Amino acid sequence: MTTSPASLEPAILRIGQQLAQLSAGLSPTLFDGRWWSQSAIHLAMKDPVFKARLFHFIDALPAVADDARVVSLAEEYFGDLGHDLFGLQWGLRALAATGIGARLTGKSIRKQVEQMARTFIAGATVEEAVPVLAALWKEGRAWSVDLLGEATISEREADRYRDHCRHALALLGDAVRAWPGAGRLERDHLGDLPRVQLSLKISALTSRLDPIDPDGVYRAVAARLRPLVELAVALPAGLTFDMEQADTKDVLLSIFTRLFDEPPYRAFPFAGLALQAYHRDTERDIRHLLHWTKARGTPITVRLVKGAYWDSDTVRYRQAGWPVPLFEHKAETDANYERLVPLLFEEPQLIRPAFGTHNLRTLAAIEAAAEARQLPPDALEYQMIFGMAEPFQQAMVKLGRRVRLYTPVGQLLPGMAYLVRRLLENTSNESFLRKEYVESQPLSRLLAAPVVASPAVPAASAPAERSFVNEPHSDFARAEVRQAMSAAIAKVRSQLGGRWEPASTELALAGSWLESRNPARPNELVATVRGAAVDDVVRAVQMASERHEAWRRRSAAERADMLRSAATLMNERRFDIAAWEIAEVGKPWREADADVAEAIDFLRFYADEMERLAPPRRLGDRPGELNHRVYGSRGVAAVVAPWNFPFAIPTGMVAAALVTGNTVVFKPSERSSLLGRMITDIFFAAGVPPGVLTCLPGGPEIGQALVAHPQVATIAFTGSKAVGLRIIQEAARVAPGQPMVKRVLAEMGGKNAIIVDETADLDEAITGVITSFTGYAGQKCSACSRVIVHRAMYDPFIARLREAVMSLEIGDPMEPGTQVGPVIDARAQAGIERYIEIGRQEGTELVHCPVNRPGYFVGPTVFTDIRPHHRLAQEEIFGPVLSVMTAESFADALRIANGTEYALTGGVYARSPANLALAREQFDVGNLYVNRPITGAMVGRQPFGGHRFSGVGAKTGGEDYLAQFVVSRVVSENTLRRGFESAE
Repeated sequence: MTTSPASLEPAILRIGQQLAQLSAGLSPTLFDGRWWSQSAIHLAMKDPVFKARLFHFIDALPAVADDARVVSLAEEYFGDLGHDLFGLQWGLRALAATGIGARLTGKSIRKQVEQMARTFIAGATVEEAVPVLAALWKEGRAWSVDLLGEATISEREADRYRDHCRHALALLGDAVRAWPGAGRLERDHLGDLPRVQLSLKISALTSRLDPIDPDGVYRAVAARLRPLVELAVALPAGLTFDMEQADTKDVLLSIFTRLFDEPPYRAFPFAGLALQAYHRDTERDIRHLLHWTKARGTPITVRLVKGAYWDSDTVRYRQAGWPVPLFEHKAETDANYERLVPLLFEEPQLIRPAFGTHNLRTLAAIEAAAEARQLPPDALEYQMIFGMAEPFQQAMVKLGRRVRLYTPVGQLLPGMAYLVRRLLENTSNESFLRKEYVESQPLSRLLAAPVVASPAVPAASAPAERSFVNEPHSDFARAEVRQAMSAAIAKVRSQLGGRWEPASTELALAGSWLESRNPARPNELVATVRGAAVDDVVRAVQMASERHEAWRRRSAAERADMLRSAATLMNERRFDIAAWEIAEVGKPWREADADVAEAIDFLRFYADEMERLAPPRRLGDRPGELNHRVYGSRGVAAVVAPWNFPFAIPTGMVAAALVTGNTVVFKPSERSSLLGRMITDIFFAAGVPPGVLTCLPGGPEIGQALVAHPQVATIAFTGSKAVGLRIIQEAARVAPGQPMVKRVLAEMGGKNAIIVDETADLDEAITGVITSFTGYAGQKCSACSRVIVHRAMYDPFIARLREAVMSLEIGDPMEPGTQVGPVIDARAQAGIERYIEIGRQEGTELVHCPVNRPGYFVGPTVFTDIRPHHRLAQEEIFGPVLSVMTAESFADALRIANGTEYALTGGVYARSPANLALAREQFDVGNLYVNRPITGAMVGRQPFGGHRFSGVGAKTGGEDYLAQFVVSRVVSENTLRRGFESAE
């Protein structure tokens, strides 16, 4: 039986008015005027800037152990307002002037924030929460316990969460046996219900909940879930999977259906899953679950919620450039929720529907839909959050409905993220509780149907100027993307061992064949590529010189279009290219895909930049003269490229030289000759003539000959400091017949540091450090090799860091779950291992991951007790080796961080506004990253490059990069002739 939404409106209005009467005279605790939180929350709703500061301060507070630091941090966030906010008699600065004042004030601030937290958290431990849960039961409300915890960043932490859940189930199972009966809470239309229910955060059961590898995730998670399900069957108890961030939705659904399809658990009737109405595809997911449940033959619970991660998910998807899978407006989510309610009622013998909402209109709509279906009251339940919407909780209990409270239990430190999420929900402009209990909106408006605005029709407009947008990285949460990469890898494996040589239209090379081997499997030949001899350098430069004039006379628009054509070709072949990169240089899936995306970005960005720079630019506006600046090419450019970003970096350097009218002789690294050959072929396919670009694969002797050739005007190099300085030295010599001073663009090494402040979020800091020092096995000039930790954070940081490093998946990068692959070759492996031996002499080995497999693998290694003058703290290693140092203060940390000859990248994890300002001013690096990993710069948004001994020249991917490949000329004309000024 179907009922139109419009026909339910009278019932919704009637039921809504009834619920409003049942909840009259009550107020949610958070908005109760007797509490400190009430004044803070009201101020937050009036002032968005204060709201952001308040929530940031609350988020940071538990990390700070020192009471005096709590006071100074409050002053940083609130200044003079602090004394009004915390109800203090004197200002924060005055109270902090003495040790006693600071301690008392710090404790007072903590107490008030803890009081707010206790509104939403039933207890620090399960034992402490049992009396609260018993009181709820006595008042006619069931519960589902959520065990709060830190983000799981290691497998040991995943084991602890499993054990914590097992302990909670056992303890609660014992506790509830003596409770009095509560028929409404213990039976539904299908039979008995367990008194105990536990909500599970699946991301806490593994350190690698990564949708790129669904099978690997399932193996890890299911191994920890099975003992929990077995205990739940024995007690009995209900288990509900919480839904989390949008990119994990499909993998969580898959885990749920795979686990409860296993024969031992197929008959378990108390498995539940949360679904979020703000997902555009939730209807599809429900229909899939209905079909699966019919086949399984045992009912499940579906908890329908609106969703708690909209803000963060939306930002992340937009930042990545991916389509947002969520509804963009709350009215759309509300309308979708109401559409989904009848769907959950379609199969009452298969689905136990549980509705999570604090919205009066939604509650009434659910009741109206159930009434229209003639469902008994016990065929559904309402779930609300402990500490929220108490008036509606009581109203539904009075109405005779089963109400279950989602009840967090845990320490305040890990609970702060939960608290902030609840505060955001309560203070949002769209919050129903805010509308009713703060703004006192009329009942007619509160019960009005959600109005979904029609999509606006864009008005016709003139063609806009080009606006560069980064090529999105592949979203491996999507099954079709994973399948495309897997197919490309299979295709590449079928083509391994082939020969690659120049076409007949190119310069015939006289060098030997170069072998590329898979660094994960050194016995596996990837390809052989025809190499160049030193004599080929002379012929290639001569050809480039001869073709320079015709090439530079091509219009800038024509050259730019060739770059865009090359970008299109790369995009069409991106998975094939990435698969070859995995094979030749050992990059894991995401790293390889990102390298291809960055190459595409360089092509499009430099094409746009050339069209911006090409037109003559008028300088000044004085009458009687006309001044124009014009750019011209320099001549022959030599590009000497690295192997660690074997597609993006050479593509960017070659593209910049070509689009500015230079001809190019390109020497790819001998460690990535195949990829260099592929780049060249793509440029030719895009219209660049042979001779304008020549590829010379080969060893160091080819690069040395190019640098020394007198006809080479520009040298673009990326590599080590030692080689870069030799190039600069050689280029300074003037050879006979040399037409101009050579210009060198040298991107060199780094000894990059991350500072972890006492106010840092440890979950984020450790994850960011590991990403930054193990990404591509540490083989990035931007990689983190030093982490400088405030003494107050040092012990917990290194304890959790060790376990997280031990949990890394080391293996063949062709496997999707691999996090750390091999280093490039035996020479690199031996060099890194020598530094590990030096580290054992200079410091203390915290962790060294063993690797027992063939290939050029080096297990990630961390040393403590390293001093700033040690070799491990000064010399670039180019591998997964990290030195941990301690600092007495943030200023001390900055001093240590700046104490090397490099200045490339650096990072800070801190929640102190004062320290972040100090870092922006004094951390001497080319690229400073705040509260995020220090690798992965994006073209256009984060132009990349350093100074001191980290580089010479402008930043790649920036607006001034192309200017390095040109000469600038200014033409000044007298426009006053025969007594009048020319109008032209």
